[in-house]
Amino acid sequence: MQLDALWQFMQVDMDADRFEAKMRQSENRQKLIKQRNFLMEQQTNMKKLESDISVMKDRLEAIGDESVRLEKVLNGLLADIETNPPKDADDAAQKMEAVKKLLNTLTRYEHELQKMRQDSENRDRQQKEIRVRAAKTKVEYDQLKKQYDVEFKSDSEKLNQMRANIEQEAKRVDAKLLERYHAIKQHCTPPMARLINGQCSGCFMSLPSATMLVLKDKDKIVECDNCGRIIYAED
Repeated sequence: MQLDALWQFMQVDMDADRFEAKMRQSENRQKLIKQRNFLMEQQTNMKKLESDISVMKDRLEAIGDESVRLEKVLNGLLADIETNPPKDADDAAQKMEAVKKLLNTLTRYEHELQKMRQDSENRDRQQKEIRVRAAKTKVEYDQLKKQYDVEFKSDSEKLNQMRANIEQEAKRVDAKLLERYHAIKQHCTPPMARLINGQCSGCFMSLPSATMLVLKDKDKIVECDNCGRIIYAED
């Protein structure tokens, strides 16, 4: 009977699926993924720090150039005041205000430079910490990868044998029935369910009397009206 062959096919098919899922969830594989993600994260952090440092370097150069320019302006203004004393109180106030603005700007630049130097030191420290953590993780990753490669090779050989068994079992099943099986499997796993006490063992819904009558015809393929699984009724 075709359903007997399909049921046997499903057993080896589901076994292979479960084994493949187990391979994906293996402890070593999960550790490798976690370490790989960590290394990628550190690489991203390093690139961001490098970008920040580059921007900071440009800003430092710009502030340095502007500070030199302002100091020249300030010295020129002070020299002018000394050479040409203010004519009156208003003139003196204007010149002092100009000096004050220049001094305030230079002071602000100096504070910004101090902060940027501190930030630069912090980023240097962060880069060193990232390199140390990344190097340690890379060593652990490489060691674990060797173990996993051995494990994966062995499991892959076993999975390939299971798939070969699936191909052999598939030869015993009608092509159209097998196509229907795979279509059901896309939305429902496993695609077949036993008939137990008049119920679909996949969704536990009772089958209508009319469906039960159809099941008596061993050549008929019956699907559960509720979950869509192929019903397998043993003699």
